[in-house]
Order: sequence, then C-alpha cells, then structure tokens
Amino acid sequence: MINRIREVRKAKGFTLNDVAGRCNPPTTAQTIGRLETGTRTLSLDWLNRISRALGVDSAQLLSLPDQDELPVAAILDHKGAHALKRTETLSQPSIEADMVALRVKSSVGDYRAGDQVWLSRRTPDQYAAALNRDVLVPRPAGRFLFGRLIGRENGQIQLLPLESGARQQIVKDPEWIGVAVHLVRVL
Repeated sequence: MINRIREVRKAKGFTLNDVAGRCNPPTTAQTIGRLETGTRTLSLDWLNRISRALGVDSAQLLSLPDQDELPVAAILDHKGAHALKRTETLSQPSIEADMVALRVKSSVGDYRAGDQVWLSRRTPDQYAAALNRDVLVPRPAGRFLFGRLIGRENGQIQLLPLESGARQQIVKDPEWIGVAVHLVRVL
C-alpha cells in the first residue's frame, strides 16, 4: 500500500512542520517526512492523525493497488527531455470533500479557454498558506473574484486580478477561498 500524504500535503499548501503541528498530539516534521516516504510504518493511528491534520478523509491518503497509474517516460527541464534515473508513476488527482472547480471560458492570464481549475476550499485561518497562489473568492449575490492572493492584513485580503492592467481588489475576509491546486488542460 502506497501513501499519498506528500501529494495531499503539497496540494493543501502545508509544510512538514505545518502538518506536524496540526497533529493531535503534535509531532515532529521529521516523523511526518518518514511517514510520507515510507521509512516509518504508517499505522492506522498515524493515518487518522495525519488525515485530521490535513482535513481530509483518511482514504484520500492511500493509493490502492487497483488504482490506475501512469508511467513517467521522461523528465523535462531547462536542458530538454531526459530519461529517468528510477521508475516513476503518476496517479490521478483525488477530489477532496470540499473541493470546487472553475471552468475557464475565455483565456486570461496563464489560463486558456477550456481549462479546468480544481480548487481546495480554505478557511480564514489557512489564508496565509495561500499567499502568492491563484484563488477564487466568493462575493455577495453569487459573484466571485479570481486572482493572485498578494496579502492579508486587518481582516482583509488583497487580490491581484489576472487581467492585464487590472487594479488590486480588497475584500473583507470572506468565509472561505478556493486555492488552485490542479490545472486540467486538454492539449
């Protein structure tokens, strides 16, 4: 059984220290790292503690053998495409309980028409971890703002819309924001 703790933790924007501190009782970042990499056995107790710390169902932290995985053929970097040094696979992203999506109808910023953006809902105590990330912010009367979260102070968040020449928007702390965690794009 392979765990997906690192994948879920990074999707949520948490560091090893963040997860360790959110565990009840708290633990060390080193312990979380060992559980992620499999150098320490992931017991049911640890699985439940970490799932609560990440705010997900414990099943989302497991990659079951019958899941389809895609083999990685090469790595692309600034020098071009290269062969792997060890075998790697990619598993399809999981849908979190409170996840929402944004469908891109017209190209704007880095997003193209037809893109799907999967967003993880965050509460005000988690906004700091979303700085410099693209977020969806609910507004009154069923409206929304989408842009880069550039700051938060005095009970307000500052958002930079993705449109060229757009002005910074300030929103009194909304009940939740959706942080972009997956981009689905058909080429």
